[in-house]
Amino acid sequence: MITRETSVVIIGGGPGGYEAALVAAQLGADVTIVEKDGLGGAAVLTDCVPSKALVATADQRADLDIAVRLGVRLGGPDRTAGDGVQVKASAVNRRILDLAAAQSRDIRRSLESVGVRVIDGVGRLVERGLVRADTSGNETVDVAADVVLLATGATPRVLPTAVPDGERILTWQQIYALDDLPERLVVIGSGVTGAELAQAYLGLGSAVTLVSSRERVLPGEDADAATQIESVFRERGMEVLSTSRAQGVERSGDGVVVTLTDGRTVEGSHALLAVGSVPQTAGLGLEHVGVELAESGHIAVDRVSRTSVPGIYAAGDCTGVLPLASVAAMQGRIAMWHALGDAVAPLNVRGVAANIFTDPEIATVGIGQRVADEMPDVQSVLLPLARNPRAKMQGIDAGFVKLFCRTGYGTVLGGVVVAPKASELIFPVALAVQNRLSVDAVASTITVYPSLSGSITEAARQLHQSE
Repeated sequence: MITRETSVVIIGGGPGGYEAALVAAQLGADVTIVEKDGLGGAAVLTDCVPSKALVATADQRADLDIAVRLGVRLGGPDRTAGDGVQVKASAVNRRILDLAAAQSRDIRRSLESVGVRVIDGVGRLVERGLVRADTSGNETVDVAADVVLLATGATPRVLPTAVPDGERILTWQQIYALDDLPERLVVIGSGVTGAELAQAYLGLGSAVTLVSSRERVLPGEDADAATQIESVFRERGMEVLSTSRAQGVERSGDGVVVTLTDGRTVEGSHALLAVGSVPQTAGLGLEHVGVELAESGHIAVDRVSRTSVPGIYAAGDCTGVLPLASVAAMQGRIAMWHALGDAVAPLNVRGVAANIFTDPEIATVGIGQRVADEMPDVQSVLLPLARNPRAKMQGIDAGFVKLFCRTGYGTVLGGVVVAPKASELIFPVALAVQNRLSVDAVASTITVYPSLSGSITEAARQLHQSE
């Protein structure tokens, strides 16, 4: 039985850390969490929450363009959507940082209300069972720990030939300090972060050049989805430089010059580095206790978040399992359930839904096209969203629903949704994947007419498995 004599110390206050702290407190442990930047971690303060708020702001401006296509005129018959619409970057960024700070305060209140001790500072392992925290008040605090959870996250990767200065050469964590909207933004990297922020700034009114080292943007995603998003980028005026790798970035007067490996140069007012992230595992004292790292520098964990050392667990981006806040939170919960003797099931990523907040969004769950192509017993169907009556009403002409199922059994194995608010539409597909529902079970569920979700049931009907 867990008592207050069981001490849990968590280093890192992001989703993996604070969700674990809530579970451990609920189970009756004495919980201390050490966080150096603010509760919520990078996910709340500089990464996920701010970036999605920026995307949401750009979406509001983009809705004006849709309104014009639907026949709405803003001030006169010859007026276009962009006329008179101004974006004040300082106001946008101030709102974003304010809401991130508010979310961080809410998390602190939640933790303190259940008795979690919060130490503002940097934590590290001194030996097994002992964590030392250097506090923001220049004190050193030692905390005994029966259980330790490492949830220190990751930080933006930078290039030695493109050193961020916080003014013109920026990481995605530095863009919210800008007072003015970039006149011409060069985004280096076309993964999830690069694609989201490139389109956000395009929607806000910046001229954007996206430097992609691959043949298409979002190289790790469904090829049909990535191709559609790249087409949308180009149609809306973004310059996409495919198979182009940045060699370096330098300041040039009031702007920047990006040099590509083939010798070409790209000029801009600002450059945004979106070339991946690195786990924050240095300085944690892992070498003192023997915690094993993968070759990538991530902390090696099993499906219940255990490291190579008994009593020490890890969760979130520092583990490299899946770089999603939802997965980090579940890893943290699982760690505490396991460590404190509660009922627990190992992490199952089969039903984990992921979303890319471009416009339209890309949501995925379960197997994708690459895996399906290697499995002879998998069927799939792709329905363009433009055929959906609700999409026609809303002026949506890009997007689709794709489902995968097992031949003969009809079990839903995965899906891809490209649509506005795809993050909401993927949920019924995730339910089907997680619970091994058949396409017929999905197809027999009556949806609202007209609705975008109707395309999900229609796709399921097309995959009907006859006897």
